[in-house]
Formats: sequence, structure tokens, C-alpha cells
Amino acid sequence: MPEPPTLVRRGRLLRIGAAVAVLLALVGYVVMQYVFGGKAEPRCEVVSGDGDGASYEFSAEQAENAATVAAVGTSRGMPERAVTIALATALQESGLRNIGHGDRDSLGLFQQRPSQGWGDEKQIMDPAYSAARFYAHLDKVPGYSRLPLTVAAQRVQRSGYPQAYAKHEPDAALLAAALTGRAPATLSCEGREPVEPGDPAEVRAALVRDFGRDVAPKGDGRTVTVPVTATTGTAGGGAGRHGWELAHWAVAQASALGIERVSYAGREWRVGDSGKEWHKPGKAGEKGTDETGAGAGDGAGEVRIVTGQ
Repeated sequence: MPEPPTLVRRGRLLRIGAAVAVLLALVGYVVMQYVFGGKAEPRCEVVSGDGDGASYEFSAEQAENAATVAAVGTSRGMPERAVTIALATALQESGLRNIGHGDRDSLGLFQQRPSQGWGDEKQIMDPAYSAARFYAHLDKVPGYSRLPLTVAAQRVQRSGYPQAYAKHEPDAALLAAALTGRAPATLSCEGREPVEPGDPAEVRAALVRDFGRDVAPKGDGRTVTVPVTATTGTAGGGAGRHGWELAHWAVAQASALGIERVSYAGREWRVGDSGKEWHKPGKAGEKGTDETGAGAGDGAGEVRIVTGQ
């Protein structure tokens, strides 16, 4: 018995609708490939500096926020353990994403609540501000660096699920080692060829925002140079550690700020051709430094950040 005309038309419309949906999805995919070179969302990776094979892969957005959290901590003189606690907390609370929603009026990386005195909505949605507030509270916890991470984080957050922070500790520790500069050349990103030229002024402003005015970045055309000294950055870490802290920060911010190349201590990261690795440029006759930045070669006393054209 033949189907009624109405059902035939309905079936035909459903097939046409499905075909259109597939076509639109294909067009969207092609556009993303064209605009972003096949990388809709660049990925980053941090590896262990201890040679044990541990690693953690995350997004460019997460890298940007993690770098800010770490820089705010070290600029306040907080130790690496404090940075690990902060990063593990942000991983649990927001997945290291600056989200504008949460339980009740919770907001931002640490899901801080305006109604509980953490600041107003605009302030809490500023990653540098929210990180500074977290560290200010953590610093008041007696002996926090010797406490289990879950206990230290809970003393600040008052979470309903305090044990949840523990699962993020290994990844947070890898991030903290790289972003405080203790583990050289261990954080890298795929990056993205800038669609628009990067703005060196924005790079300098972001450095001051996260590290404070003592960081003193200088500009020369597309290049931002940051002097490396032992008197700023990670407390007691020395110049080499501070240099890698700055260099890793720049790579983590590359997609957001249109950064094309970062070099320090005889190593270079470059968007596109270097991918997720640091390389030694290896020019004939070039003076080098060791990976700590302790040598006397060209550029040993500065991190060079080059924005895209």
C-alpha cells in the first residue's frame, strides 16, 4: 500500500534538512581549516623536567590563565608550592577557564563570590585580581606549604568537595615547575599564526599586569625585551629561573597576544615551524648559554618576545 502524500513529503523534507545540516557542518570545518590552519584551538603541553615521562596537555586558553596565576604568585614572593596549590584549585573550580557563572554567585577562575567579600563581578572576572585575592588568603593560612594540598586549598575555598583538589595536584605541580622557571624549556604550545599583527604594547602591558612594574619590558619595533635579573620573579630562584619564568609565560600567552617567537638562554620557540618544542638556533659562531640562562652569550640577560606581523 503506498504511503500517504503527507508522509512522503515529510520524509523528503527530513532528508533535505539532514543534507543541509551536513553541508553546513562541512562548510564550517573548511572555514576553520582555512582561518586557523587546521588548528581550531591550539594545544599546549608541559613535560616533567625530571625525565620521568610525566606530561600534561591543555588548551591555549588554559595556558594563558595558568601563566597569569603563576606570575601573580611569584611577583608576590610566593613559593612554587603556593603556585601549585593555586593552579590545582583553579583546575578544580573552573578547569582554568575564566567562566562567568557557577554555584549561586560564584565567578571566575577560582569561583569566588561577590556576596562573600571577594570583590565585585568585574574584579573577580579579572584573572590577575582573582589570583592575587587567592594568594592573599592562602598566605594567611599558617604553615600552608607543609599542609596537604587539599587542606591548604580548603582553608581558602571552603568547598563542599575538599578532596576533589587532590586529583589535580600532579598536573598543577608540572605547570608550577615550568611557570615558576624551575624546569627550563618544559612548556610549549602549538601556537597560531596571527591573523592580525601582534601589538608589542599589549605584550608589555600584559607583562606589567601579571608581574608588576619591576619587570620593566622594553620595546623595539615588533620585539619586546625583558631584562632578566635575580632581584625580581621567583623568590630565591636566581636570574636563570626568572628568565625561564618569563619565557614560558610568553609562550603560554602566544595565541592571545599574537606572539610569533620567544628566545632565551640559547633556546627558541617559534610559532608554526617549531610547533611544541624549544630549539637551539645553532648559528655558526654564536655564543651560547646553558639552559639555566647562567652563561654570558648574547641575550643571556634578557628574554626576547617577537610579535607577529
